Amino acid sequence: MSNTEIKEKLELGQILKLFTSGCKPENEHKIGIEYERLPVFSVTKRTVDYYSEFGICNFLREFAKEDNWDYIIDDYSIIGLKQGHDTITLEPGSQFELSLKPEAKISDIEKKIDLLDKKMKPILNKLGIELLGYGISPVSTHKNIKLIPKQRYHIMAKYLWGILSDVMMRETAGIQACFDFSSEEDAVRKYIIANKLSPFMTAMFANSPIRGGVDTGYKTFRALSWLNTDNDRCGFVGDLSNKFSFEEYIRHVLKSPMIFVNKENFPVQINGKINFKTYMQDGLENFTPDINDFILHSNLYFPEVRLRNFIEIRNHDCVNHGLQFAILAIYKGILYNKTAMDEIEDLFSIFEYKDFAELRYNVPKNALNCKIRDFEVSEIAKNILFIAEKALLKNNEGEEKYLDIIKEFTMQNLSPADVILKNWYGLWNKDINKLIKHIAT
Repeated sequence: MSNTEIKEKLELGQILKLFTSGCKPENEHKIGIEYERLPVFSVTKRTVDYYSEFGICNFLREFAKEDNWDYIIDDYSIIGLKQGHDTITLEPGSQFELSLKPEAKISDIEKKIDLLDKKMKPILNKLGIELLGYGISPVSTHKNIKLIPKQRYHIMAKYLWGILSDVMMRETAGIQACFDFSSEEDAVRKYIIANKLSPFMTAMFANSPIRGGVDTGYKTFRALSWLNTDNDRCGFVGDLSNKFSFEEYIRHVLKSPMIFVNKENFPVQINGKINFKTYMQDGLENFTPDINDFILHSNLYFPEVRLRNFIEIRNHDCVNHGLQFAILAIYKGILYNKTAMDEIEDLFSIFEYKDFAELRYNVPKNALNCKIRDFEVSEIAKNILFIAEKALLKNNEGEEKYLDIIKEFTMQNLSPADVILKNWYGLWNKDINKLIKHIAT
Protein backbone atom coordinates (compact mmCIF):
# COMPACT_ATOMS: atom_id res chain seq x y z
CA MET A 1 0.00 0.00 0.00
CA SER A 2 1.41 3.40 -0.96
CA ASN A 3 2.03 6.32 1.37
CA THR A 4 -0.57 8.33 -0.53
CA GLU A 5 -3.27 5.76 0.16
CA ILE A 6 -2.35 5.66 3.85
CA LYS A 7 -2.46 9.45 4.13
CA GLU A 8 -5.95 9.43 2.67
CA LYS A 9 -6.97 7.20 5.59
CA LEU A 10 -5.61 9.49 8.30
CA GLU A 11 -4.56 13.11 7.96
CA LEU A 12 -3.76 15.76 10.53
CA GLY A 13 -7.07 17.47 9.71
CA GLN A 14 -9.04 14.43 10.85
CA ILE A 15 -7.16 14.40 14.15
CA LEU A 16 -7.72 18.13 14.64
CA LYS A 17 -11.48 17.58 14.39
CA LEU A 18 -11.30 15.42 17.52
CA PHE A 19 -10.17 18.51 19.43
CA THR A 20 -12.24 21.23 17.75
CA SER A 21 -15.39 19.14 18.29
CA GLY A 22 -15.08 20.02 21.97
CA CYS A 23 -15.71 23.74 21.44
CA LYS A 24 -19.04 24.69 23.03
CA PRO A 25 -20.76 27.84 24.33
CA GLU A 26 -19.85 28.96 27.85
CA ASN A 27 -23.36 28.29 29.13
CA GLU A 28 -22.84 24.61 28.29
CA HIS A 29 -19.54 24.25 30.14
CA LYS A 30 -19.52 21.50 32.75
CA ILE A 31 -17.12 19.72 35.07
CA GLY A 32 -16.22 16.06 35.17
CA ILE A 33 -14.41 13.77 37.56
CA GLU A 34 -12.55 10.48 37.35
CA TYR A 35 -12.34 9.30 40.94
CA GLU A 36 -10.06 6.36 41.71
CA ARG A 37 -9.98 4.61 45.08
CA LEU A 38 -8.02 1.72 46.54
CA PRO A 39 -9.97 -1.43 47.51
CA VAL A 40 -8.53 -3.30 50.50
CA PHE A 41 -9.77 -6.25 52.52
CA SER A 42 -11.18 -5.05 55.85
CA VAL A 43 -9.37 -7.75 57.86
CA THR A 44 -5.92 -7.97 56.27
CA LYS A 45 -5.78 -4.40 54.85
CA ARG A 46 -4.17 -5.88 51.73
CA THR A 47 -5.19 -4.89 48.20
CA VAL A 48 -8.26 -6.70 46.95
CA ASP A 49 -7.42 -9.06 44.12
CA TYR A 50 -9.44 -9.62 40.97
CA TYR A 51 -9.98 -13.38 40.93
CA SER A 52 -10.84 -14.65 44.42
CA GLU A 53 -14.28 -15.45 45.81
CA PHE A 54 -14.30 -12.10 47.62
CA GLY A 55 -12.40 -10.28 44.89
CA ILE A 56 -13.27 -7.21 42.87
CA CYS A 57 -14.67 -9.16 39.90
CA ASN A 58 -17.35 -10.70 42.10
CA PHE A 59 -18.16 -7.26 43.43
CA LEU A 60 -18.76 -6.08 39.85
CA ARG A 61 -20.98 -9.09 39.17
CA GLU A 62 -23.12 -8.56 42.25
CA PHE A 63 -23.42 -4.80 41.88
CA ALA A 64 -24.39 -5.14 38.22
CA LYS A 65 -27.28 -7.39 39.21
CA GLU A 66 -28.27 -5.20 42.14
CA ASP A 67 -28.40 -1.86 40.30
CA ASN A 68 -28.87 -2.85 36.63
CA TRP A 69 -25.42 -1.98 35.22
CA ASP A 70 -24.05 -3.48 32.00
CA TYR A 71 -20.72 -5.29 31.87
CA ILE A 72 -17.63 -3.84 30.19
CA ILE A 73 -15.77 -6.84 28.74
CA ASP A 74 -12.18 -7.36 27.61
CA ASP A 75 -11.45 -10.75 26.02
CA TYR A 76 -14.33 -12.36 28.00
CA SER A 77 -13.25 -10.84 31.33
CA ILE A 78 -15.38 -8.30 33.21
CA ILE A 79 -13.27 -5.17 33.64
CA GLY A 80 -15.98 -2.65 34.50
CA LEU A 81 -19.62 -1.61 34.45
CA LYS A 82 -21.57 1.07 32.61
CA GLN A 83 -24.93 2.71 33.10
CA GLY A 84 -25.75 5.50 30.69
CA HIS A 85 -22.85 7.99 30.77
CA ASP A 86 -21.47 6.67 34.06
CA THR A 87 -18.83 3.95 34.33
CA ILE A 88 -17.17 1.93 37.07
CA THR A 89 -13.84 0.64 35.80
CA LEU A 90 -10.75 -1.03 37.17
CA GLU A 91 -7.22 0.29 36.95
CA PRO A 92 -4.33 -2.20 36.55
CA GLY A 93 -4.04 -3.21 40.22
CA SER A 94 -7.84 -3.42 40.80
CA GLN A 95 -8.06 0.27 41.73
CA PHE A 96 -11.71 1.28 41.60
CA GLU A 97 -12.61 4.24 39.36
CA LEU A 98 -15.88 6.15 39.04
CA SER A 99 -16.18 8.21 35.86
CA LEU A 100 -19.38 10.22 35.93
CA LYS A 101 -21.40 12.20 33.43
CA PRO A 102 -20.19 15.83 33.55
CA GLU A 103 -22.39 18.24 35.47
CA ALA A 104 -22.70 22.01 35.73
CA LYS A 105 -22.69 21.94 39.54
CA ILE A 106 -20.27 20.26 41.92
CA SER A 107 -23.20 19.40 44.21
CA ASP A 108 -24.67 17.16 41.48
CA ILE A 109 -21.40 15.22 41.25
CA GLU A 110 -21.26 14.97 45.04
CA LYS A 111 -24.82 13.62 45.20
CA LYS A 112 -24.11 11.04 42.49
CA ILE A 113 -21.00 9.77 44.29
CA ASP A 114 -22.79 9.66 47.65
CA LEU A 115 -25.69 7.74 46.10
CA LEU A 116 -23.42 5.22 44.40
CA ASP A 117 -21.41 4.74 47.58
CA LYS A 118 -24.62 4.00 49.52
CA LYS A 119 -25.74 1.49 46.89
CA MET A 120 -22.34 -0.22 46.82
CA LYS A 121 -21.83 -0.31 50.59
CA PRO A 122 -23.90 -3.46 51.40
CA ILE A 123 -22.07 -5.52 48.75
CA LEU A 124 -18.68 -4.15 49.77
CA ASN A 125 -19.47 -5.04 53.39
CA LYS A 126 -20.61 -8.53 52.39
CA LEU A 127 -17.29 -9.14 50.61
CA GLY A 128 -15.25 -7.48 53.37
CA ILE A 129 -13.94 -4.67 51.16
CA GLU A 130 -13.17 -1.06 52.08
CA LEU A 131 -12.48 1.74 49.58
CA LEU A 132 -9.66 4.07 50.56
CA GLY A 133 -9.42 7.73 49.64
CA TYR A 134 -5.65 7.69 49.46
CA GLY A 135 -2.95 8.03 46.81
CA ILE A 136 -1.03 4.77 47.19
CA SER A 137 -1.50 1.26 48.55
CA PRO A 138 -0.81 1.53 52.30
CA VAL A 139 0.09 -2.15 52.82
CA SER A 140 0.47 -4.19 49.61
CA THR A 141 3.22 -3.33 47.14
CA HIS A 142 3.35 -3.99 43.41
CA LYS A 143 5.24 -7.27 43.86
CA ASN A 144 2.14 -8.84 45.41
CA ILE A 145 -0.55 -7.04 43.40
CA LYS A 146 -1.55 -8.94 40.27
CA LEU A 147 -2.69 -7.13 37.15
CA ILE A 148 -6.35 -7.51 36.26
CA PRO A 149 -7.05 -9.50 33.05
CA LYS A 150 -7.16 -6.50 30.71
CA GLN A 151 -4.92 -7.01 27.68
CA ARG A 152 -3.88 -3.36 27.47
CA TYR A 153 -2.50 -3.34 31.02
CA HIS A 154 -0.32 -6.40 30.49
CA ILE A 155 1.17 -4.84 27.35
CA MET A 156 1.76 -1.52 29.14
CA ALA A 157 3.39 -3.26 32.12
CA LYS A 158 5.93 -4.92 29.84
CA TYR A 159 6.65 -1.73 27.92
CA LEU A 160 6.77 1.18 30.41
CA TRP A 161 10.42 1.59 31.28
CA GLY A 162 10.51 3.87 34.33
CA ILE A 163 11.84 2.42 37.58
CA LEU A 164 8.53 3.13 39.35
CA SER A 165 6.14 2.29 36.50
CA ASP A 166 4.96 -0.87 38.30
CA VAL A 167 4.24 1.21 41.39
CA MET A 168 2.23 3.70 39.34
CA MET A 169 0.20 1.00 37.61
CA ARG A 170 -0.53 -1.34 40.49
CA GLU A 171 -0.43 0.76 43.64
CA THR A 172 -1.62 4.31 42.99
CA ALA A 173 -4.97 6.09 42.91
CA GLY A 174 -5.64 9.64 41.74
CA ILE A 175 -8.33 12.11 40.84
CA GLN A 176 -8.68 13.66 37.40
CA ALA A 177 -10.71 16.84 36.87
CA CYS A 178 -12.21 17.65 33.47
CA PHE A 179 -13.26 20.99 31.99
CA ASP A 180 -14.71 22.42 28.77
CA PHE A 181 -13.57 25.18 26.43
CA SER A 182 -15.33 27.47 23.94
CA SER A 183 -12.62 27.83 21.27
CA GLU A 184 -9.07 26.80 20.50
CA GLU A 185 -7.84 30.06 22.01
CA ASP A 186 -9.83 29.39 25.19
CA ALA A 187 -8.60 25.79 25.30
CA VAL A 188 -4.96 26.83 24.98
CA ARG A 189 -5.30 29.47 27.68
CA LYS A 190 -6.94 27.05 30.10
CA TYR A 191 -4.48 24.32 29.19
CA ILE A 192 -1.44 26.49 30.01
CA ILE A 193 -2.99 27.72 33.27
CA ALA A 194 -3.90 24.17 34.30
CA ASN A 195 -0.34 22.97 33.65
CA LYS A 196 1.12 25.80 35.73
CA LEU A 197 -1.37 25.13 38.53
CA SER A 198 -0.66 21.41 38.47
CA PRO A 199 2.43 21.22 40.74
CA PHE A 200 0.79 23.54 43.27
CA MET A 201 -2.35 21.41 43.30
CA THR A 202 -0.23 18.26 43.65
CA ALA A 203 1.40 19.87 46.68
CA MET A 204 -1.85 21.07 48.26
CA PHE A 205 -3.51 17.66 47.97
CA ALA A 206 -0.46 15.47 48.66
CA ASN A 207 -1.84 12.33 50.33
CA SER A 208 0.45 9.31 49.95
CA PRO A 209 3.33 9.35 52.46
CA ILE A 210 2.85 5.83 53.93
CA ARG A 211 3.43 2.94 51.53
CA GLY A 212 3.94 -0.73 52.35
CA GLY A 213 3.38 0.12 56.02
CA VAL A 214 6.30 2.57 56.28
CA ASP A 215 7.00 6.27 55.88
CA THR A 216 8.46 6.69 52.38
CA GLY A 217 10.09 10.06 53.05
CA TYR A 218 7.81 11.55 50.37
CA LYS A 219 4.53 13.34 50.96
CA THR A 220 3.17 12.13 47.64
CA PHE A 221 4.86 8.93 46.59
CA ARG A 222 2.20 8.62 43.88
CA ALA A 223 3.51 11.80 42.23
CA LEU A 224 7.06 10.45 42.52
CA SER A 225 6.00 7.27 40.72
CA TRP A 226 4.72 9.33 37.77
CA LEU A 227 8.08 11.12 37.57
CA ASN A 228 9.63 7.68 37.09
CA THR A 229 7.18 6.00 34.69
CA ASP A 230 8.04 6.99 31.10
CA ASN A 231 9.40 10.42 30.18
CA ASP A 232 8.42 9.89 26.52
CA ARG A 233 4.76 10.27 27.45
CA CYS A 234 4.61 11.96 30.87
CA GLY A 235 5.20 15.50 32.18
CA PHE A 236 4.51 18.89 30.60
CA VAL A 237 3.69 19.12 26.88
CA GLY A 238 5.27 22.11 25.18
CA ASP A 239 6.95 25.09 26.83
CA LEU A 240 3.77 26.45 28.49
CA SER A 241 3.78 29.52 26.24
CA ASN A 242 0.95 31.26 24.42
CA LYS A 243 2.34 29.95 21.11
CA PHE A 244 0.72 26.61 21.91
CA SER A 245 -2.13 25.18 19.79
CA PHE A 246 -4.12 22.02 19.16
CA GLU A 247 -1.74 21.19 16.35
CA GLU A 248 1.31 21.63 18.60
CA TYR A 249 -0.18 19.24 21.18
CA ILE A 250 -0.95 16.70 18.46
CA ARG A 251 2.61 16.91 17.12
CA HIS A 252 3.96 16.03 20.57
CA VAL A 253 1.62 13.04 20.75
CA LEU A 254 2.67 11.95 17.25
CA LYS A 255 6.35 12.02 18.28
CA SER A 256 5.84 9.63 21.20
CA PRO A 257 6.67 5.93 20.69
CA MET A 258 3.74 3.62 20.04
CA ILE A 259 3.02 0.79 22.47
CA PHE A 260 0.41 -1.17 20.49
CA VAL A 261 -2.53 -0.88 18.10
CA ASN A 262 -5.82 -2.75 18.05
CA LYS A 263 -6.63 -4.45 14.76
CA GLU A 264 -9.68 -6.67 14.38
CA ASN A 265 -10.13 -6.56 18.18
CA PHE A 266 -6.65 -7.95 18.66
CA PRO A 267 -3.74 -5.98 20.20
CA VAL A 268 -0.65 -5.83 18.00
CA GLN A 269 2.41 -4.92 20.07
CA ILE A 270 4.78 -2.29 18.67
CA ASN A 271 6.80 -1.70 21.85
CA GLY A 272 8.22 1.67 20.88
CA LYS A 273 9.77 0.58 17.56
CA ILE A 274 8.18 3.53 15.77
CA ASN A 275 6.31 6.69 16.74
CA PHE A 276 2.84 7.60 15.52
CA LYS A 277 4.14 10.11 12.98
CA THR A 278 6.09 7.35 11.23
CA TYR A 279 3.06 5.08 11.45
CA MET A 280 0.93 7.74 9.73
CA GLN A 281 3.51 8.20 7.00
CA ASP A 282 4.56 4.62 6.33
CA GLY A 283 2.02 2.34 7.97
CA LEU A 284 3.09 -0.87 9.64
CA GLU A 285 3.14 -4.20 7.83
CA ASN A 286 -0.38 -4.47 6.37
CA PHE A 287 -2.02 -2.08 8.83
CA THR A 288 -3.53 1.20 7.68
CA PRO A 289 -3.59 3.98 10.29
CA ASP A 290 -7.06 5.23 11.22
CA ILE A 291 -8.55 7.65 13.70
CA ASN A 292 -9.17 4.92 16.29
CA ASP A 293 -5.43 4.17 16.28
CA PHE A 294 -4.75 7.80 17.18
CA ILE A 295 -7.39 7.80 19.92
CA LEU A 296 -5.81 4.71 21.48
CA HIS A 297 -2.31 6.14 21.15
CA SER A 298 -3.34 9.48 22.72
CA ASN A 299 -4.94 7.59 25.62
CA LEU A 300 -1.56 5.93 26.20
CA TYR A 301 0.00 9.39 26.52
CA PHE A 302 0.04 10.56 30.15
CA PRO A 303 0.93 14.27 30.50
CA GLU A 304 0.19 16.37 33.58
CA VAL A 305 -2.74 17.81 31.64
CA ARG A 306 -4.24 15.88 28.75
CA LEU A 307 -5.91 17.71 25.89
CA ARG A 308 -8.90 16.06 24.21
CA ASN A 309 -12.25 17.53 23.23
CA PHE A 310 -12.06 18.67 26.85
CA ILE A 311 -9.20 19.39 29.28
CA GLU A 312 -8.25 16.60 31.70
CA ILE A 313 -6.10 17.64 34.67
CA ARG A 314 -4.47 14.54 36.07
CA ASN A 315 -1.91 14.94 38.85
CA HIS A 316 -3.79 14.76 42.18
CA ASP A 317 -3.55 12.08 44.84
CA CYS A 318 -6.85 10.49 45.73
CA VAL A 319 -8.25 12.28 48.79
CA ASN A 320 -11.40 12.02 50.91
CA HIS A 321 -13.27 13.98 53.62
CA GLY A 322 -14.62 16.35 50.94
CA LEU A 323 -11.20 17.28 49.56
CA GLN A 324 -12.10 15.57 46.28
CA PHE A 325 -14.70 18.27 45.66
CA ALA A 326 -12.29 21.03 46.66
CA ILE A 327 -10.13 20.01 43.68
CA LEU A 328 -13.08 20.60 41.35
CA ALA A 329 -14.00 23.88 43.07
CA ILE A 330 -10.53 25.41 42.68
CA TYR A 331 -10.36 24.66 38.97
CA LYS A 332 -13.97 25.67 38.34
CA GLY A 333 -13.45 28.99 40.09
CA ILE A 334 -10.35 29.76 38.04
CA LEU A 335 -10.95 28.20 34.62
CA TYR A 336 -14.56 29.32 34.27
CA ASN A 337 -13.92 32.95 35.20
CA LYS A 338 -11.93 35.27 32.92
CA THR A 339 -10.96 37.64 35.74
CA ALA A 340 -9.64 34.73 37.77
CA MET A 341 -7.61 33.53 34.79
CA ASP A 342 -6.17 37.04 34.41
CA GLU A 343 -5.18 37.02 38.08
CA ILE A 344 -3.58 33.58 37.90
CA GLU A 345 -1.63 34.58 34.78
CA ASP A 346 -0.42 37.67 36.63
CA LEU A 347 0.53 35.56 39.68
CA PHE A 348 2.60 33.22 37.50
CA SER A 349 4.03 35.88 35.16
CA ILE A 350 7.34 36.14 37.01
CA PHE A 351 8.10 32.43 36.55
CA GLU A 352 9.58 30.62 33.57
CA TYR A 353 9.06 27.12 32.24
CA LYS A 354 12.14 25.84 34.08
CA ASP A 355 10.68 27.04 37.40
CA PHE A 356 7.51 24.98 36.97
CA ALA A 357 9.51 22.00 35.70
CA GLU A 358 11.84 22.12 38.71
CA LEU A 359 8.91 22.48 41.09
CA ARG A 360 7.32 19.37 39.64
CA TYR A 361 10.37 17.39 40.83
CA ASN A 362 10.49 19.03 44.29
CA VAL A 363 6.82 18.66 45.23
CA PRO A 364 6.68 14.85 45.79
CA LYS A 365 9.09 15.04 48.73
CA ASN A 366 8.15 18.37 50.25
CA ALA A 367 4.61 19.26 49.08
CA LEU A 368 3.87 22.82 50.28
CA ASN A 369 7.21 23.08 52.10
CA CYS A 370 9.33 23.96 49.10
CA LYS A 371 10.06 26.97 46.94
CA ILE A 372 9.59 28.03 43.36
CA ARG A 373 12.57 30.22 42.72
CA ASP A 374 12.70 32.29 45.96
CA PHE A 375 8.98 32.12 46.71
CA GLU A 376 7.29 29.81 49.22
CA VAL A 377 4.91 27.40 47.47
CA SER A 378 2.58 27.55 50.48
CA GLU A 379 2.14 31.32 50.02
CA ILE A 380 1.38 30.98 46.32
CA ALA A 381 -1.11 28.22 47.15
CA LYS A 382 -2.93 30.63 49.46
CA ASN A 383 -3.15 33.15 46.62
CA ILE A 384 -4.54 30.45 44.32
CA LEU A 385 -7.25 29.67 46.87
CA PHE A 386 -8.07 33.36 47.30
CA ILE A 387 -8.49 33.84 43.54
CA ALA A 388 -10.67 30.72 43.22
CA GLU A 389 -12.83 31.71 46.19
CA LYS A 390 -13.46 35.21 44.82
CA ALA A 391 -14.60 33.74 41.51
CA LEU A 392 -16.89 31.19 43.15
CA LEU A 393 -18.43 33.87 45.36
CA LYS A 394 -19.13 35.95 42.25
CA ASN A 395 -20.93 32.97 40.70
CA ASN A 396 -23.34 33.10 43.65
CA GLU A 397 -23.95 29.33 43.59
CA GLY A 398 -22.59 28.61 47.06
CA GLU A 399 -19.75 26.47 45.76
CA GLU A 400 -17.14 28.37 47.75
CA LYS A 401 -18.14 26.08 50.65
CA TYR A 402 -16.17 23.26 48.97
CA LEU A 403 -12.98 25.24 49.62
CA ASP A 404 -13.41 25.31 53.40
CA ILE A 405 -11.62 22.04 54.06
CA ILE A 406 -8.60 22.72 51.86
CA LYS A 407 -8.35 26.23 53.33
CA GLU A 408 -8.00 24.67 56.79
CA PHE A 409 -4.94 22.80 55.55
CA THR A 410 -3.34 25.38 53.28
CA MET A 411 -3.66 28.33 55.65
CA GLN A 412 -1.56 26.31 58.13
CA ASN A 413 0.98 25.40 55.38
CA LEU A 414 -0.20 21.78 55.58
CA SER A 415 -1.19 19.10 53.09
CA PRO A 416 -3.23 16.00 54.03
CA ALA A 417 0.09 14.11 54.10
CA ASP A 418 1.43 16.40 56.85
CA VAL A 419 -1.55 15.56 59.05
CA ILE A 420 -1.11 11.84 58.39
CA LEU A 421 2.60 11.98 59.26
CA LYS A 422 1.94 13.93 62.46
CA ASN A 423 -0.56 11.26 63.57
CA TRP A 424 1.62 8.40 62.30
CA TYR A 425 4.42 9.40 64.67
CA GLY A 426 1.99 10.60 67.35
CA LEU A 427 -1.43 9.27 68.31
CA TRP A 428 -1.39 6.39 65.82
CA ASN A 429 2.05 5.14 66.87
CA LYS A 430 2.63 3.76 63.35
CA ASP A 431 -0.54 1.63 63.58
CA ILE A 432 -1.61 0.89 60.00
CA ASN A 433 -5.17 0.16 61.15
CA LYS A 434 -5.53 3.72 62.42
CA LEU A 435 -4.24 5.10 59.14
CA ILE A 436 -6.74 3.01 57.19
CA LYS A 437 -9.60 4.11 59.44
CA HIS A 438 -8.62 7.70 58.63
CA ILE A 439 -8.48 7.23 54.85
CA ALA A 440 -11.45 4.86 54.41
CA THR A 441 -14.41 6.26 52.50
